[in-house]
Amino acid sequence: MTLRVYFGVTFLQIWLRGHDHTTKSAQAILVFGTTEDNGTASPELKARLNQALSLYDAGRAPWVVVTGGRRPGDVYTEAGVSATYLEAHGVPASRILKGAGNDTWQNVSTVVDKLRRHHIKTVITVTDPFHEYRAMAISSDQGLTPYPSPVRNSPTIKHQLWRFYLKETLEVGVGRIVGYHHLSEWTTTPVKVHHPSGS
Repeated sequence: MTLRVYFGVTFLQIWLRGHDHTTKSAQAILVFGTTEDNGTASPELKARLNQALSLYDAGRAPWVVVTGGRRPGDVYTEAGVSATYLEAHGVPASRILKGAGNDTWQNVSTVVDKLRRHHIKTVITVTDPFHEYRAMAISSDQGLTPYPSPVRNSPTIKHQLWRFYLKETLEVGVGRIVGYHHLSEWTTTPVKVHHPSGS
């Protein structure tokens, strides 16, 4: 298989996964972080959180897991902003688990131990359509059983969407060869996280 065919098939898999919406329930909703605006959810993050709220309110899962760390210059973490938003919209703090992370691998790795402590294995993954394939693959690599719920109305689709799909095609194509964990180690600053128990 030539590289052109390999990455072409990879792109097709990413595209199809981004249009696949599960009807299953799970033990938790896993929301992948994205940028926040000085303590307020950005339009992109708000779209993901609203999708998670719809799933939670529909009884599709009893837990919501939020991820995302603090980017250079930020005061707030993406996970912290997400948790605040969810609580303001009716999700009890006791039903929210928080992680961190500077990339997708770290997003999952910073919450997987907490999920295990609550005996959570099945998750509905909420992220942008172009990111859904990689988010699910990395969740599977870390022992979770993910079901897709890509955001239908993300503001990201109004921008140059081909760049996001190109980035994902490259990252998935390389990640499947070298391992997503190794790709994260090579490209992203390690994250050290400590949260109080149950947070």
